[in-house]
Amino acid sequence: MNSAKIIDRTFSIAPMLDWTDRHYRYFARIMSKQALLYTEMVTTGAILHGKGDYLAYNEEEHPLALQLGGSNSVELAKCAKIASDRGYDEINLNVGCPSDRVQNGRFGACLMAEPELVAECVDAMKQVVDIPVTVKTRIGIDDFDSYEFLTQFIDIVQAKGCTDFTIHARKAWLNGLSPKENREIPPLDYERVYLLKKDYPHLHLSLNGGINSIEQMKSHLEHVDGVMVGREAYNNPFILSQVDSQLCGIDASVMTRAEVIEQMMPYIERHLKQGGRLNHITRHIIGLFQGLPGSRNWRRYLSENAHKQGAGIEVIKTAFSKVEL
Repeated sequence: MNSAKIIDRTFSIAPMLDWTDRHYRYFARIMSKQALLYTEMVTTGAILHGKGDYLAYNEEEHPLALQLGGSNSVELAKCAKIASDRGYDEINLNVGCPSDRVQNGRFGACLMAEPELVAECVDAMKQVVDIPVTVKTRIGIDDFDSYEFLTQFIDIVQAKGCTDFTIHARKAWLNGLSPKENREIPPLDYERVYLLKKDYPHLHLSLNGGINSIEQMKSHLEHVDGVMVGREAYNNPFILSQVDSQLCGIDASVMTRAEVIEQMMPYIERHLKQGGRLNHITRHIIGLFQGLPGSRNWRRYLSENAHKQGAGIEVIKTAFSKVEL
């Protein structure tokens, strides 16, 4: 088993399907050494029966958590053990994703209605690994959105030894809203997560949802233990360069965007040598110059050229030359 390491949970990047793959995570790690990185959600079925290697990652990504989707405790335990043996630093159970596909598989946000099953799954995983087993959830689902419903869920799951929860401060509508709408339409209720921390001071609680600036992160950290950021960390990734110094108390000089690109180059060259395509990586770095003059030129040049057959690092160099720094 992989022995547990102490993980700084002050700041983490949310698991995002199709976004937080290993290329994005490598890119994020260049800008923040402290951020806890999460994989995209991987289902137990994909790990146990899939053809590909869904657990591949770069050693530089640590600390790294695997987010699992599933509700069969035996299968989750098997996957947790495999991931621990592969060197992952944490296993996270998805109790927050609201998509129809997830509900049909009986995992994600619908599991909030089955706290005993979630507790059983957490317990099964904890029995076979030494690394932390954590849960990411919502504040409620459908009409089950009272504070009592949330605390009952927390009570039952923590009784099986889960001490770390990430709470997306929106409830999920399981019927009628798309996953995208579920990230935007149900109102945010940060106060409920703050209250949860007051009532459960012994638990490590991270807050997720609608956070898009370092100032907001600092404000939330006055009330909770950690913040998890999703879309802002992806669409405006250079915000990560401030995380270590501004949030984690690390005396780190902020990198320039040019230095970030320079550090990505060897990784990109390796990827290309192994037969990978340039746009597998450039799609993740396209937001690096967000808000700066010339960012549109950077985005446009990468979008128009990185997908072409044989595209190499000269595409990135040319795109960078079009940015006005």
